[in-house]
Amino acid sequence: MSTRSLTSFSALPLVIAAACLGAQPAANASEAGYRQMTVTARAAADKPAHFALYYPATSAARVIPMGPFPQTVAINGTPEPKFKGLVVISHGTASTELGFATLATALARSGYLVASVEQVGDTWQDQSMRATLGRYFAERPRQVSRVIDTLLADPQWRAGIANSADGRPLIGAVGHSAGGYTVLALAGGKPVMSQLRKHCETEAKLDPVLCGMTHEIASASAQNSAAADGQEEPVQADTRVRAVMALAPLGAAFSARSLAAISVPVAIYAGEKDTFLVPRFHAQWVMQNMPGATTTFQLVPNAGHYAFMNTPTMDLPSPDGSVARDPQGFDRAAFLDRLAQESVAFFDKTLR
Repeated sequence: MSTRSLTSFSALPLVIAAACLGAQPAANASEAGYRQMTVTARAAADKPAHFALYYPATSAARVIPMGPFPQTVAINGTPEPKFKGLVVISHGTASTELGFATLATALARSGYLVASVEQVGDTWQDQSMRATLGRYFAERPRQVSRVIDTLLADPQWRAGIANSADGRPLIGAVGHSAGGYTVLALAGGKPVMSQLRKHCETEAKLDPVLCGMTHEIASASAQNSAAADGQEEPVQADTRVRAVMALAPLGAAFSARSLAAISVPVAIYAGEKDTFLVPRFHAQWVMQNMPGATTTFQLVPNAGHYAFMNTPTMDLPSPDGSVARDPQGFDRAAFLDRLAQESVAFFDKTLR
């Protein structure tokens, strides 16, 4: 059943809790372990890529400074032998795989193996992938699939990931902003470059940050894509991904047809005061075009675009102001704790 109405973040935990009655999640591990892993390259031209691996661990954790996003983890700690499933996390544009510590460690402590992906070419250090939008939209989900490939090919980690009755591993995905686009693409969403161009031609005043930060949208979508006007980009979905959480997703580029074909459970979140990806054009539009999916939508009161990331310990600029800034009165730490609990409940329900 699809949920079509807007839901306050104070109400959703009760909805999920009721839906999860009868589920038997694994007992929480005491700590979250942490290792940095390298992605297996498929071609000589592939750039070096890494991902942060969080997992339930028996070792003691401590606060580890990692730039502006300290982590409370057990570095190279001893992993538990079994995991409830694998959850991959995709960060937003010009961001980092370390920005979702509260979410990642909560999932790990609850029993999940969590891979937070470095989206090479779209990090705070390197935005080279954005020069060609057709490649950008195809490569982001491809990079996540490579991380899944890497873990499933590693006997140490694959042996611990729970399987469904058909023997396939239980895999979910979480993405923020451009990462929200990425996980929806893994579920089957297809972008249309001409649609994104037309969106910014007609709605730039109402969706100003997205359209203003990429002046190349109008030209790049026409010049760098082989697709004809209105044609979907050949972005490869990953059928191994069985459930998706899209946090403030970039959604205006998706074709309505491809969204309607998504069949895996999807939880969509948006900040009420998000001015980077205005919800009516992105998160809400995605939700409205997914009648075939088991979908929930939550508009988080008083939240901005970066409410879903940990608050950095220093000021980090972005096209929409400081990543550390919240609307007055918004308690990001409290919301992140709640989001972490909801993510555990969501995957406990959808990956069993």
